[in-house]
Amino acid sequence: MVTRRKPSQTPPAAAADDTSAYLTDATQRTVMFLDTLLDRGNNYIEHLDQGMPPLLKFEYDVVLDGHDLDSPCNYALLRLVPPAAMAVDLQARPVVVVDPRAGHGPGIGGFKFDSEVGMAMRAGHTVYYITFYQEPEENQTLQTVMDAEGRFIEAVIARHPQCQAKPVVIGNCQAGWAMMALNAIRPELFGPLMIMGAPVSYWAGSSTLNPMRYAGASLGGSWLASFTGDLGADRFDGVHLVENFEKLNPANTWWDKYYKLWSRVDTESGRFLEFERWWGGFCRMTGSEIEAIVENLFVGNRLARGTMKVGEHTIDLRNITAPIVVFASWGDNITPPPQALDWIIDTWGDERAISAAGRTIIYVLHESVGHLGIFVGGEIALKEHDQLVTSLDVIESLPPGLYEMKLEAKAGIEEQRWDQLEPGDYTVHYQYRTMDDIRALNPEGRAEEAMFSTISKVSEFNANLYKTWLRPWVKLLATREVSDAMGQLNPMRLQRQGFSDAHPLAPLIRQQAEQARSNRVSIADDHPLRQLEKQMAGHITASLNQFRDQRDAWTVKSTRQMFGPSGLGAWFKPDQPDAEIADGGFAEAVCRIVLAGMISIGAFERRSLRLARLLAQLPAEMHTGIPTETNWVQLLKEQARITAVAPVEALNALEQMLPDTDIRERALAVSAAVMMIEPTLANPRSEIIEFLIDTLGVDPQRVIGLARKLTEPLETPPEAGKAKRPALAKRKPRTPPAA
Repeated sequence: MVTRRKPSQTPPAAAADDTSAYLTDATQRTVMFLDTLLDRGNNYIEHLDQGMPPLLKFEYDVVLDGHDLDSPCNYALLRLVPPAAMAVDLQARPVVVVDPRAGHGPGIGGFKFDSEVGMAMRAGHTVYYITFYQEPEENQTLQTVMDAEGRFIEAVIARHPQCQAKPVVIGNCQAGWAMMALNAIRPELFGPLMIMGAPVSYWAGSSTLNPMRYAGASLGGSWLASFTGDLGADRFDGVHLVENFEKLNPANTWWDKYYKLWSRVDTESGRFLEFERWWGGFCRMTGSEIEAIVENLFVGNRLARGTMKVGEHTIDLRNITAPIVVFASWGDNITPPPQALDWIIDTWGDERAISAAGRTIIYVLHESVGHLGIFVGGEIALKEHDQLVTSLDVIESLPPGLYEMKLEAKAGIEEQRWDQLEPGDYTVHYQYRTMDDIRALNPEGRAEEAMFSTISKVSEFNANLYKTWLRPWVKLLATREVSDAMGQLNPMRLQRQGFSDAHPLAPLIRQQAEQARSNRVSIADDHPLRQLEKQMAGHITASLNQFRDQRDAWTVKSTRQMFGPSGLGAWFKPDQPDAEIADGGFAEAVCRIVLAGMISIGAFERRSLRLARLLAQLPAEMHTGIPTETNWVQLLKEQARITAVAPVEALNALEQMLPDTDIRERALAVSAAVMMIEPTLANPRSEIIEFLIDTLGVDPQRVIGLARKLTEPLETPPEAGKAKRPALAKRKPRTPPAA
């Protein structure tokens, strides 16, 4: 007879031993955890006393100090000293890494050896580092900093006369948009520009990818940054920016990073302290700097839209001639891919325009790495950064256009005979991409950016109110001493400075932690109580994530209600989105043809420049489908911008804008009549009209017949008694423009 075996049961004594072991382990982890927090506080105070130098993994020499420039600023150019085992190739172009200044202290780009700095050194490049000091100079502005950074790159070029190639510049996060702006003004200084996790298109994104972009709306826009800078007597404390970053992920801020330290305190303390030393290094900006950043970038999105001004310069990103490499990640909750990439659409409109202008833009997408991991993640350094640095010759040799860089591991792939041309563990492909590929990265599209233009207008209104009525009083009352004292009371400073060896319980914690390390009792990860602990930690994380999601959803909803078409959008009308090359119909096509005609003859006649009046006076039958209130002056300006950016593509798009033969003939007839390029109005043909008659496949006789009919009212004889002007000589026909 087979008997059923009874389930095994843990003897009470064994269960008690398991519980005792877990409690001992948890107690020891707790005192070691507190001991690590004391070290964090000590590190914070020490770093502060040292003047917050850059936390670089490498030795360095100061090449140029911004304090010594004619217009001083708190930036400096460093030359990083490579390890003795690493040879420097004197013929290799220098690499310049630029530190992001976003509230934290300097050094993140060279924080670890396995980073963009380390990979550049391993490839033999001399590496320079543009960093900054804790306190800005008085009256420092974005213009001051930009001028200094330009001077730094000039110094790098001068130090390498044997190298004909211009330096590679790597801009991390906020330094990315700063280098884009500098490059647009001084393109002669730059080789390939790599922007890593850099937010350039601030209005882009979606409600799920980056709800942070909605947060500024609930505060009324940029006035609060101006107010905070004024309260600080022209100083803005970077701790406020760090707090905003922490609010993005409350689960990590309040729980995950501390639970990770507590649960793995034997191995995690070193990494925790290294990161916290940088994360807790809060630097300051001038009020002018933060005001310009918020108004032009965060709220105004002016860099991507081509309307940002620095001093007398208007920043036009189309002026960047060297290749641009954009690195973005789906795991980056600060700069998700649409914010990193949509400036390409705003600036160029069509991938063919990039090619026509001779520009090369490459983007790299990562599936999961977080924002800071882009700069210093070991896996990223050994893969993407390594391949980017070793592919510089290829990047500069690519035909103009828009590409995505794709990496494929060689492991498991049959060795090819040309592998010696591509050493390393990865093979790299550059795949042609279109603007539609970039648009597809945002599942919610770009329609909501209209609302952000309303937010920008409301922000500007509020800012003007503040600057006119409140700023004088705030500046009158604010003092630097009071501001500094208030800054010391910030919770992020208090938690570090207050829990150090100066704390009354510090000696007891140190003693207990030393005993715990000497008599450590560790339990296995599969221990039942340890598993229960992890489950409880997971529930806490999930609850905080749920709180974050509900908070973000409420912020998005309230922003849409407040600034949408049924809210303030009804009074502060949103701007129309920038036109695509193929957008528009009859009116836009006529403007485009007329502008192309004037460009083709190489001169602008005064009578031709009064196009808007002539277009508005067209006979009714030629205005079919065009609103009577059409603003021809505005249309001409818009189409002039498009034809300047992509002249060939602008004409090629006429086939889409004018879908049938009848409308094409009318558009060409109107354009020919309005241009009046010929010396007599009886034959209003020109080389651009001839070219487009063939391209659009229309009847030339019908086009010319309609054009002559339109010009008949203008062919009136001169008034009696007035001398008739001599006829002008016929212009020599030109070769039709290429399609």
